Amino acid sequence: MSLPRFVLLLSALLLSRLTHAQHLTDSIRVNQVGFYPAAPKIAVVVGAAAGPFYITTPDRATVVFTGQLSEAREAKLAQQQARIADFTTLTQQGTFVVWIPTVGFSYPFRIQPNVHEGVAQAALKGYYYQRASTALPPAYATRWSRALGHPDTRVLVHSSAASATRPAGTVLSSPRGWYDAGDYNKYIVNSGITVATLLSLYEAFPAYCAQLKTGIPESPNALPDVLDEVLWNLRWMLTMQDPNDGGVYHKLTNASFDGMVLPDQATAPRYVVQKSAAATLDFAAVLAQASRVLRRFDRPLPGLADSCLRASRQAWDWARAHPAVLYRQDEMNKQFQPAIVTGAYGDDAVQDEFIWAAAELYITTKEDRYYSAVPLFPDAHVPLPTWNQVRTLAYYSLVRHKASLTPAARQDMPKLEARLRAAADALQQNYKAQAYQTVMGKAAADYSWGGNATAANQGIALIQAYHLTSDPTYLQAALSNLDYLLGRNATGYCFLTGSGTKSPQHPHHRPSEGDGVVEPVPGLLVGGPNPGRQDKCAYPSALPALAYSDSVCSYASNEIAINWNAPLVYLAAALEALQNKLGSKSPTK
Repeated sequence: MSLPRFVLLLSALLLSRLTHAQHLTDSIRVNQVGFYPAAPKIAVVVGAAAGPFYITTPDRATVVFTGQLSEAREAKLAQQQARIADFTTLTQQGTFVVWIPTVGFSYPFRIQPNVHEGVAQAALKGYYYQRASTALPPAYATRWSRALGHPDTRVLVHSSAASATRPAGTVLSSPRGWYDAGDYNKYIVNSGITVATLLSLYEAFPAYCAQLKTGIPESPNALPDVLDEVLWNLRWMLTMQDPNDGGVYHKLTNASFDGMVLPDQATAPRYVVQKSAAATLDFAAVLAQASRVLRRFDRPLPGLADSCLRASRQAWDWARAHPAVLYRQDEMNKQFQPAIVTGAYGDDAVQDEFIWAAAELYITTKEDRYYSAVPLFPDAHVPLPTWNQVRTLAYYSLVRHKASLTPAARQDMPKLEARLRAAADALQQNYKAQAYQTVMGKAAADYSWGGNATAANQGIALIQAYHLTSDPTYLQAALSNLDYLLGRNATGYCFLTGSGTKSPQHPHHRPSEGDGVVEPVPGLLVGGPNPGRQDKCAYPSALPALAYSDSVCSYASNEIAINWNAPLVYLAAALEALQNKLGSKSPTK
């Protein structure tokens, strides 16, 4: 509860005598960036602490709020005892800490409007730092500047990708694009979901995106920065289509991974490798979506929307003719040389890619033949989007554009909307009863390779439900997962590099390791707790919620990836755009 001024002063005087806990503690887990004034505000205290807690200025000189810790709850997936400190009713703006005299004080946080705009900006600018085929000058990259690497103007056609018109060894130009993760390769499949998520953010929140600036070279131009960044990768994707038949190469890659060096020091030959149905369908979906988004920018980008749609149609036709051409790297390496041992992104089931591509082409063209080409509902599930399960991206797009659909699709919208709401209801069910009061972590399955992207994608699913219902409880549930990513979790880490106080210092990321700068490249979301521990590195714990290692070795928990950053950009930007809809209802039951 809030206290009268004289009581606050008395409390401060009494508490100032308690000097035995005047130290920073990692036992108080809190969003290390901050809170909106009217939104829920939660901290989690790990251990045996009980009784009162205080919100104070960082020097503990002024108490602005006091409350009582909740009863203990068990965080089963971390084997922790936890108590909730709920200070939702505190709306005073400023920088504060949570202080418990017998425990210590938390990392600082802010209460203010637009408190997560910096997170959205940083996560979006993370893509600038991932750009291939360009130098990053100090004017834009500050101390993380670097020389041009991987111009990719002389890329070889791998023997697995050879055709009569492009035999093995043919030299292609395929510049630009983003480095996929901690490595220096470029993959169509993972680019697909990434670009689509950023385009969808723009489609859902164009006004907010128009003013979201990140300080990239293109910031002064007529396009929003999110679309400038998308274009860097989209123009590369267009080079990955074989103009002779419409098929799309699966990836552009070295034969094997580079060492931990900067891009300009990685000079091994580069290849475009085998066309695949998954890559071609992902390409078709993204280029169809890009066509309708970029149509409104015909003046600064003349003809690009038409080129995107033409490429999308050609890719769709190729995939319809070659649905069984799957990327199976181990089998490929038995037939073709050199062997390719970089990320496979293999996908043995492309029904979801067909649904996604058909939906995006239908929305853009309004041609019913695309909508009727594949069944929209192969089952009753609404799976969270991942690189190898993209069906729900089609669902999001259809609902977003339901007002302009033809009768063929409009009749399916009530069923689709009901399923999206049911999926969101399942996500938020009983999350307030969890020890950390986050949607993320209700099930052990949430903790896997790239689990932090699961948290962000859960948030996006909840935001879709808000769009359908205007119910702010969905936004509050989504916000709980942003709190998770920024520090309210069992590890106590803010998982976005360069944000918060305790953030990853040693991500599995070649530029961060090779540049000689102490701090890692900022704005990158690491994968997060992963009890699979496929890297065989040293972890502090094998428990699902604690299986995280802030070490370069740990690519299974501490690598970064473009498809993980995109849902974080979406989640943070959407909550910024909707912050006035969050309400002030206390999240504690």
